[in-house]
Amino acid sequence: MRPDPFSVAVVQDDARAVVTVRGELDLATAPELEAALLPGLREGGSAVLDLRGLEFMDSTGVRVIVAAHLAAQEHGGALTVVRTIPDGAVARVLEISGLDEVLDIVDDV
Repeated sequence: MRPDPFSVAVVQDDARAVVTVRGELDLATAPELEAALLPGLREGGSAVLDLRGLEFMDSTGVRVIVAAHLAAQEHGGALTVVRTIPDGAVARVLEISGLDEVLDIVDDV
């Protein structure tokens, strides 16, 4: 079975951007997420990163999430991450990288 094609959708609500990713986040697709997520955080905005539709993430995806977390901290914004499928591949990457202990992780948008 082929994975879903990668996509990033951004919906701006009152105080934050909700960024939803689907498919595989890797070296080829990470720049698309970075372009959607980081500029607002660097301007002091807040974002919710919804990873529930993500099927795979490599270290490049981890780098983007770390950069987003740091941008939010440095510029007075906030990054919240919606929890992925427990025991799934993406949850495992977040656990191995230690990000599950650092990020503000919630169950729903």
